[in-house]
Amino acid sequence: MIIGDDGRARCRWGDAPPLYRAYHDDEWGRPVADDVALFEKLSLEGFQAGLSWLTILKKRENFRRAFCGFDFHRLAGWGEPEIAARLEDPGIVRHRAKIAAVITNARAAVELIDAEGSLAAFVWRFEPEAQAAGSAAGTPEPRSESAASRTLARELKRRGWCFVGPTTVHSFLQAMGLVNEHVCGCHVRSAVEADRAGFIRPG
Repeated sequence: MIIGDDGRARCRWGDAPPLYRAYHDDEWGRPVADDVALFEKLSLEGFQAGLSWLTILKKRENFRRAFCGFDFHRLAGWGEPEIAARLEDPGIVRHRAKIAAVITNARAAVELIDAEGSLAAFVWRFEPEAQAAGSAAGTPEPRSESAASRTLARELKRRGWCFVGPTTVHSFLQAMGLVNEHVCGCHVRSAVEADRAGFIRPG
């Protein structure tokens, strides 16, 4: 934990620079049930592999523009011409396999929704039971993956998704509020726990 120049305690990673502080305070850990937002985050986590999240965060609006707001129904129809165009876009991470993965995963997302009703309903089935009750007890331990992320990653891969390893998926679970891993003492932790307690799980 760290005390910022505003006097507030935060998770050490979330105090600076200002872009990180805003992301930490206002987004990270808040529960999300919107399919497009969930797909966007999984896509961006895939791009983040091997890079810093700050790099991706700085380019997030460029990614949204380049990938049509991560409208996966639209992206599912893309092919080589769209990949080639993104490889010429300096505003994003120009990595062919990661760009192609967004299209592959968009098609897989459409199939998953046809089978399961929504991406949100599917993803939230993997919320760890210990956190479902909204308990704020205990101090989250730093970790790069979890039993839930390994299970969800395995299931996504079985359904044709790529760039969704357990570390990537754990970062997704943290960010989308399926777990609350703000450290105890962080001024955001209790607010996130309240959001999770009042959140209606999709089903």
